[in-house]
Amino acid sequence: MRTLATSMGAYNPVSYHNGSVWPHDNAIVSAGLVRYGFVPEAQRVARGILAAAEHFGGRLPELFCGFDRSEFASPVPYPTSCSPQAWAAAAPVQLLRSLLRFDPWVPFGEVRLAPAVPGAYLPLRFDHVALAGGRVSLEVTADGFEVGGLPESVRLVRAPRRAATDLRPTVP
Repeated sequence: MRTLATSMGAYNPVSYHNGSVWPHDNAIVSAGLVRYGFVPEAQRVARGILAAAEHFGGRLPELFCGFDRSEFASPVPYPTSCSPQAWAAAAPVQLLRSLLRFDPWVPFGEVRLAPAVPGAYLPLRFDHVALAGGRVSLEVTADGFEVGGLPESVRLVRAPRRAATDLRPTVP
């Protein structure tokens, strides 16, 4: 997603804020989309940023130019962008958390997990994920997912949390 739509008068794909693409903004957009149930749309945003990361050697820059893919086959670097850049480096982690719908609510004794990861990224395996004083493993395949090492104080809920406007924890 660009900072400004191509249909807007001030759109300029080489402008810092008027048409460029910021990976961290896209990760936030994807998180919001998945949270409100717009999973295909969130997946599309995530796939776009992860594809861009491949073109940048796995090191996402602060931003890149917002040219359409029909104009350039790969993302066009922004001339003065910082690369690597800390919040851009965190974008793939946030995208992955969003697509996993990994939502730890340790104070309420639960962790929600309902993977919606595009098949192209499967299988996935994570080990030694810190959670509630323990280390959790997670394996996601096309057939489902398995969680290991979940602390006894934390219950696994195999469903996404309701929309952000409904923040009540699930009652067992």
